[in-house]
Amino acid sequence: MERQPVSLWINPHELYFLKMQRAKEKPEKTKMENKNQGQRKLRVCVATCNRADYSKLAPIMSGLKKQPEEFELEVVVLGSHLIDDYGNTFRMIEQDDFDIGSKLHTIVRGEDEAAMVESVGLALVKLPDVLQRLRPDILVVHGDRFDALALATAAALMNIRILHLEGGEVSGTIDDSIRHSITKLAHYHACCTRRAEQHLIAMCEDHSRILLAGCPSYDKLLSTNNRDDYTDIIKSWLGDKVEDRDYIVALQHPVTTDIQHSIKIYGLMLDALISFNKRTLILFPNIDAGSKDMVRVMRKKGIEQHHNFRAVKHIPFEQFIQLVRHAGCMIGNSSCGVREAGAFGTPVINLGTRQTGRETGENVLHVRDADTQNKVYHALELQFGKRYPCSKIYGDGNAVPRILKFLRTIDLDEPLQKTFCFPIVKDSISQDIDHILETQSALAIDLGGTNLRVAIVSMRGKIVKKYTQPNPKKFEDRMQLMLKMCTDATRDAVSLNCRVLGVGVSTGGRVNPQEGVVVHSTKLIEEWSSVDLRTPIADVLQLPVWVDNDGNCAALAEKKFGHGKGVEDFVTVITGTGIGGGIIHQNELIHGSTFCAAELGHIMVSLDGPECSCGSRGCIEAYASGMALQKEAKRLYDEDLLNVDGMDMKLTEPITAAHLINAARLGNCRADAVLNKASTALGVGIVNMLHIVNPSLVILSGILASCYQAPVQHIISERALDCAKNIKVVASELEEPALLGAASMVLDYATRRTY
Repeated sequence: MERQPVSLWINPHELYFLKMQRAKEKPEKTKMENKNQGQRKLRVCVATCNRADYSKLAPIMSGLKKQPEEFELEVVVLGSHLIDDYGNTFRMIEQDDFDIGSKLHTIVRGEDEAAMVESVGLALVKLPDVLQRLRPDILVVHGDRFDALALATAAALMNIRILHLEGGEVSGTIDDSIRHSITKLAHYHACCTRRAEQHLIAMCEDHSRILLAGCPSYDKLLSTNNRDDYTDIIKSWLGDKVEDRDYIVALQHPVTTDIQHSIKIYGLMLDALISFNKRTLILFPNIDAGSKDMVRVMRKKGIEQHHNFRAVKHIPFEQFIQLVRHAGCMIGNSSCGVREAGAFGTPVINLGTRQTGRETGENVLHVRDADTQNKVYHALELQFGKRYPCSKIYGDGNAVPRILKFLRTIDLDEPLQKTFCFPIVKDSISQDIDHILETQSALAIDLGGTNLRVAIVSMRGKIVKKYTQPNPKKFEDRMQLMLKMCTDATRDAVSLNCRVLGVGVSTGGRVNPQEGVVVHSTKLIEEWSSVDLRTPIADVLQLPVWVDNDGNCAALAEKKFGHGKGVEDFVTVITGTGIGGGIIHQNELIHGSTFCAAELGHIMVSLDGPECSCGSRGCIEAYASGMALQKEAKRLYDEDLLNVDGMDMKLTEPITAAHLINAARLGNCRADAVLNKASTALGVGIVNMLHIVNPSLVILSGILASCYQAPVQHIISERALDCAKNIKVVASELEEPALLGAASMVLDYATRRTY
């Protein structure tokens, strides 16, 4: 469950932008993991509202308590913990040897919608005094209960940082609205699943403040998985005659958005369980609106006196998970069924709409429309006694160490005000005086195999001034020349009334854009692997630096200035010395898990074709690149088969791909055959791309684009599936795609407003 260096859902340029923004907020501070704790203990307040959230918070509380030299733990208890009808579960917290700093009676009885609202209001009245007295650095809040919403609201208004557990999940009831509201109030997030993390990012939360930790309850759950005394636990709750996997655990809560329907489902469940005739441990519902009516239904059916049922208000978590682990089935709509039960492979029947949005293992059978007793009974027949593979969707048992480590990294000197990471939208038409007095510009660098070029590029894509030098072969010489050209360009920008916002670098090879490092270079650029480009440029120019592969930059150039403007999904193919490209999918550039997405030149179109520079055979680049055409041109020239009437070839000039193209235009059938083969290889490769990513447009860029555009369009019309035959192929109209793409990285991010 450790966080990966780059998520496929997050643009690495975006990650660098966010990192740069945070660095700008505190320019002279060095981030150190134990910085704050070196000065004093971190005062952490954990607030628990009910038996369910305590099972998630208790492992964290234990972890904090075991490290008194770093953390000062304060415990606040409120909500149903303090109500006799719900088991007075605060005693369980005291039995776990935690000192309760404050007990707040915040529940207004009534168990209806109005009582829930009044309970939130009562909590908001009482919480300020407690929070003012405790003055915590961090308030830890769990989940999606109305009590937790009151906690988060009070803390946010009192300028207390909030760590929210289990945000980003979807369960399908009013809980979603409450959970997401707490997310917007919280400053930090510890989520349980990759999908939840992506939901938080989609909600514009700062990725650096999101921890993919896993569920804390799994730490205790997995460590006590195989207790020797589980038979004693079963007997103590269900009687001496009950065997392992021969009983049912039932736990159904009201759905506050459809109370009457959830009460009806509850009655049908009880009728089905009575008919199924198996020993059943049934827990009272939570305190949500409608719970009182559910209890009335249970008592009306005589469940508490029924010989097959044991009705209880509360079971300690360690014992409860053993009962769930060894049950023949679990039924109801509790989150425990879709979360904790999956770790044991216990069969689960989830009734109604509650929890239907959550991620589940194959052990869960949903009965969304539980409208008849027979349907519930049939689900019991299908599930009871089965065993499923264990699932660890929600955790691996190491959530608490990750959360404690995350808490240590929190910098209390950071601004308290949250910033949201909104997607790029059309900016306001209002202007700033600096925009009028100066031309906002980017410094663009193109590191090619032959030349090193630097340009000042305006917001509209105009190249104000360009500098070109031969690219040195040695690493030191190349870096020295690049820095000098950049320094000269920034100096000239002042006299040209251009305000340079940042530097964009386009280079051949595989690039890690998040770190600004060339991971591995092509053979065209020597001594260019494992090179950190961002640091030396940023150090010299004191500007932010974006770095990406030249193919990706070509795609970004088209997206901002060319045919790709306003197009959500397109592919750019560079047809030059080599073959490369970039893929724009849903307005985002695709980099891949190891930064080698869109290596279009190395799509294989033949199993035994010519050798490619990558070491393989039959790649598009081995047929259609400028190097491949030059190689064929030299072969024809050596065989005296290249020259035709009308060609003007000087004996001293080197043979290039241009000679081959010219010969084909003048009627040389052998040169024409080479070009047809190259066009076919490129066309087949692009057809493969159409079938994989299904873009709406293909843009050919580079010196060979006009030569290949018509033949590739023809190949697509002949060989593509019907759904892709009409995808248009166009030749780029941009003169400098690499420089414009490098500039676009700067202009897209450095001009963005942060809120």
